[in-house]
Amino acid sequence: MLLSDESRYVAGVLLITIVTIEFGGWFMTKIVRGQVPMTDFQKAFARAGHAHAGVLVTLGLICQVLADATTLSGAADWVARLGVPAAAILMSGGFFASSAGRGITQPNRFFWVLWLGAAALAAGTVTLGVGLLIA
Repeated sequence: MLLSDESRYVAGVLLITIVTIEFGGWFMTKIVRGQVPMTDFQKAFARAGHAHAGVLVTLGLICQVLADATTLSGAADWVARLGVPAAAILMSGGFFASSAGRGITQPNRFFWVLWLGAAALAAGTVTLGVGLLIA
């Protein structure tokens, strides 16, 4: 199987980012052992942010291969390739940023970043899905 240059570059970057997700996993072990003081809300958002990062980076890798199977070009091709990886950053970042601070029990003003990530996920997956259907 040959990958396009675009897929190789994006997949290479995504694979390198897995080290940051590993660091997040190490930090999660500190949280669950009680070494990092957090409210139940913050623990739940930390879990959600970590899980979304891992799952969406994995899906983003799959999207690179699928994007090569489409006839998409230009902006549509890039939305299909980068929508899910952008969602990995924005959604996990939204969970982390909106629960940052001491004693927080509900999302703060950065919650909108999570919804921006959801929009990126929808745009990327719908564009790729349509691209695969019309190929």
